[in-house]
Amino acid sequence: MRQFNWNARVYYEDTDAGGVVYHARYLAFYERARTEILRQLGISQQTLLQEGIAFVVKKMDISYQFPARLDDMLTISSEVEQVRKASIIFKQTIFNQNKQIISTASVLIACVDIIKMKPCGLPKLLVLEFI
Repeated sequence: MRQFNWNARVYYEDTDAGGVVYHARYLAFYERARTEILRQLGISQQTLLQEGIAFVVKKMDISYQFPARLDDMLTISSEVEQVRKASIIFKQTIFNQNKQIISTASVLIACVDIIKMKPCGLPKLLVLEFI
């Protein structure tokens, strides 16, 4: 799959009293970017849930290089690094408006059957888009 970019503004609620983004807020930026990839591909997570399928973060390795600040315009870049039968590994990077790397993450997403809470195969449309 090609690189996917999603933009997000840093709001006051994302920051501490000094205007620096809380470390945990980066997780939300990464999550939203992955959700927007699915939207772009025409895949509804609501529909998947109704079919008994969900995506869960199994593992995440995150690194912080430079602080994001109040009112920064961030670009979250996402690439599929590896596709397996029931999981996807994403490589994600957050840049600020000056194209400075703010954070990087490697995220292992597992596809699960929400009734059994066990891994299940990825939807075929996703596999076709990502391989």
